[in-house]
Amino acid sequence: VCSNTVSLIDGLLYNYHLVTINMRTLLKVLALVLSVPFLFGQETIEVKSIITVYDGDTFKVDLDCDCSMLCENVSIRVAGLDTPEILGKCEKERDLAQRARAFTKEFLTSGKVSLHNIQRGKYFRIVADVFVDGQSLGEALLKNGLAVEYNRKGKRSGWCGEDL
Repeated sequence: VCSNTVSLIDGLLYNYHLVTINMRTLLKVLALVLSVPFLFGQETIEVKSIITVYDGDTFKVDLDCDCSMLCENVSIRVAGLDTPEILGKCEKERDLAQRARAFTKEFLTSGKVSLHNIQRGKYFRIVADVFVDGQSLGEALLKNGLAVEYNRKGKRSGWCGEDL
């Protein structure tokens, strides 16, 4: 599905001489949006490689699938929890965020990573339960005091003593 959609769009762009990068990017994003359901039809997606870890609950990966446009450099958010922000409001939050990021990097690189219960969240990220060799990253972060449960409804606890 993906390669056919991208080939069709590339052919249309070539035939109609729409070669500006903005139009090409816009149409490929449209193809991405139309093709995304194939990711969400699966119960589990394997991660091919970890690209970068931004903070304790957000990182980028290459997924193990055939469509490079959909499966490379994909932003992932760990479902159901919140970790301190790297650019937090106070020194305590920023320090905890560095610890959470280091913990997540080590955890993700310790074995085979898989994504379960996949959804699409705001900012077009994939939100999923993340497991490494069957162990939950979310549970490990919570157990080590580097995350709090968060369901996106109501206020969440601040890391500097206030509610957000």
